[in-house]
Amino acid sequence: MKSKDILIHSAALLVIFIWGTTFVSTKVLLNNGFNPASILFYRFLLGYIGILIFSYKTSLFAKSLKDELMFVLVGVFGGSLYYFTENLALDITLASNVALIVCINPLITALLIHIFSKKEKMSKNLLMGSLLAFAGVVLVVYNGNFKVDITVIGELIAFIAAVSWSLYTLLLRHFSGRYSSLFITRKVLFYGIITILPAFLWKPLTTDISLFFQPVVWGNMLFLGLGASLFCYFVWSSTIKELGAVRASNYIFIMPVITLVTSVLILDERMSYTAITGAFLILTGLYISEKKSMKIKQTSVG
Repeated sequence: MKSKDILIHSAALLVIFIWGTTFVSTKVLLNNGFNPASILFYRFLLGYIGILIFSYKTSLFAKSLKDELMFVLVGVFGGSLYYFTENLALDITLASNVALIVCINPLITALLIHIFSKKEKMSKNLLMGSLLAFAGVVLVVYNGNFKVDITVIGELIAFIAAVSWSLYTLLLRHFSGRYSSLFITRKVLFYGIITILPAFLWKPLTTDISLFFQPVVWGNMLFLGLGASLFCYFVWSSTIKELGAVRASNYIFIMPVITLVTSVLILDERMSYTAITGAFLILTGLYISEKKSMKIKQTSVG
């Protein structure tokens, strides 16, 4: 494997590691008085302020009105709609159900791209690796406690979140090579902020200034804003460009493993042998997907 390939895959793993720990960080903020929409607003606002430092000389608008409107959709699907539906689903059904359904995202992405794209197709081996990894996700998410409690509405909303992220990924493919990752990230954060505003008609924005003077609050907020938002969205858009949407999305299967390990270390939750087996299946599935002799047939994006 070339040094560039190692760097790209390492970057994808780093993004997934950070995103996998955001569940714990978000939970800390929820326990300290913030509602889900407020957390999204503040983390995206921090990320947007941060990215302006690096991109203040670049154009504020896209090359055409059509592209600008599509960037609105990028902010919706990859920002406000995704996080709003995911958090709403968590309020209605079991967290394990939501985590499992959201992790269907790589399969949804692969299916949509296989149908609509001539450049990027899913091979049989990539499909086999993805299904094996998803089987591992099932074991990790339920962590030995296979409690089934279906609300239908909650699971449907979680599925909307998964589809939303897939549509965001497809839109990234459209812009890769035409706009810089810095410009794309700025648009995601900006329109994510704008389109989450209607949610505050339902639950008002958390505005208690005293909360922000707590180290545990501003520490986690900085992590979510500058790390999980600014840095990760920037690197992820670059990863999509280099690996293609299907291969990059498969790394999402690792996220439940990261969340589980973080929960064990920080929240003192337990890890079962079932979850360990699931983690092994996920890694095996990703290995099969990335094996050179089984490489997906695709042309480079951009």
